[in-house]
Amino acid sequence: MKKQTILFAIALLFVLIARSQQVFLDKVSIDYVKTVAVWPLMKEIEPEWFEQSKDHMPKETVSYFNFTSDGNKSLYKRTKEAEVPRGMWFQPFADNNLVYNDYTTGTTISQKPVFEETYLIKDSLIHIKWKMTADTRIIAGFECRKAVGILFDTVAIFAFYTDEIMISGGPEGINGLPGMILGVGIPRLHTTWFATKVEATDVNSKAVVPATKGKNTTRNNMLGSLDKALKEWEEWGQKMILAFVI
Repeated sequence: MKKQTILFAIALLFVLIARSQQVFLDKVSIDYVKTVAVWPLMKEIEPEWFEQSKDHMPKETVSYFNFTSDGNKSLYKRTKEAEVPRGMWFQPFADNNLVYNDYTTGTTISQKPVFEETYLIKDSLIHIKWKMTADTRIIAGFECRKAVGILFDTVAIFAFYTDEIMISGGPEGINGLPGMILGVGIPRLHTTWFATKVEATDVNSKAVVPATKGKNTTRNNMLGSLDKALKEWEEWGQKMILAFVI
């Protein structure tokens, strides 16, 4: 019994030492890869048309983004657009979003180009109802815990976050977990975002600033405008709306 107590104490000591040496980050630069599974997306929208046209579409598109934070604010923007092979049809949507979040005030300023209009959304951070799970995975060298979220009461999201990065943010406007989100999937959009590189860096706060150009609006007003503009597009229109407002 005494031997077991000693072994337990030694094991506990190693855990405490490991925790004391753990580095927690708040100033970071994170590269993300966004992947859209084009074939499942188009098949879900219009099955018959998809079967006739699928050979003229890429199976998926991949674009690249960067998230930079000084610990209190963050800026998320595209660094490389998706490449669509010559002769194939598919125009990625919501790939030009420029998202600025202020985690101290709980606000966002997001520039969203939509067709001929550019919106500048000034609003509170998106609210997502999260539920933690016991699942974990390693992303970009960090152990991440899985959470499942509900957005706008009906849209399911799964996310993987690490509490080693002390920012309650993620790609696009996704936020609200007790650490940085390094992986996200939205099944309704057949889209995933995963971090490929995380760098601790001395971020200049003056570089983390919001866009200023665009039609000033709120998230709800933009939703209303897009709903009217894309009403005739039915399922395709609804997916585009969701992609533009997250």
